[in-house]
Amino acid sequence: MTTPTSATSLTRPDGSPLRVLVVDDEQMLTDLLSMALRMEGWDVRTAASGLQALQEVRDFAPDALVLDIMMPDLDGMAVLQRLRQSGNDVPVLFLTAKDAVTDRVAGLTAGGDDYVTKPFSLEEVVARLRGLMRRAGSALSAEAEPILRVGDLSLNEDSHEVIRGGDEIELTATEFELLRFLMRNQRRVVSKAQILDRVWNYDFGGRSSVVELYISYLRKKLDAGRDPLIHTVRGVGYMIKAPQ
Repeated sequence: MTTPTSATSLTRPDGSPLRVLVVDDEQMLTDLLSMALRMEGWDVRTAASGLQALQEVRDFAPDALVLDIMMPDLDGMAVLQRLRQSGNDVPVLFLTAKDAVTDRVAGLTAGGDDYVTKPFSLEEVVARLRGLMRRAGSALSAEAEPILRVGDLSLNEDSHEVIRGGDEIELTATEFELLRFLMRNQRRVVSKAQILDRVWNYDFGGRSSVVELYISYLRKKLDAGRDPLIHTVRGVGYMIKAPQ
């Protein structure tokens, strides 16, 4: 799979791809996460149980762990406890269906670094992992600032500022995630199904009409009175590219 164009590709200090281990007993979920993370140019392995995860950590030496709490043999808390007791301080992003405050506190108290509840946006998981690995010092950024650019449009992934032609553009959280996904894949056509997977929840049950609606919102804010950046490829999907 081709890695999306990004001004802020992250690598290990030696230039090799970052390594991420995804641990969940739902294969569909690990497949989707693996696809999203590989699009970042990262090296990804998966594990379906806690015991398998511990073995993969020894063999793979990941730079970050996406760890489900509820698993059949050894749960995520126990996996993390064993890692920390052995002196392994790999950044851990907990993944769970639980959303109670006590579960969040328990996960972070156990030594986890961040927490995402299901259902979630794949784009959110990618953003959280990028932040974790930057803070842990395991990643180098190709640029000092995490800015994506298409023509005279810029998007700052950290500050969430969007500017076109010197004008700041206010976007909702969903509009921002949609624009970020398009910009990371500039000059590449993305389908409505891909957008639903990346911007909305991975098991989102809605219709593709929601994509058309949000594309229209973005066009009104970004393209009104300017050369259009967002293009429809009939029967295929959408693409963002700089004017010729």
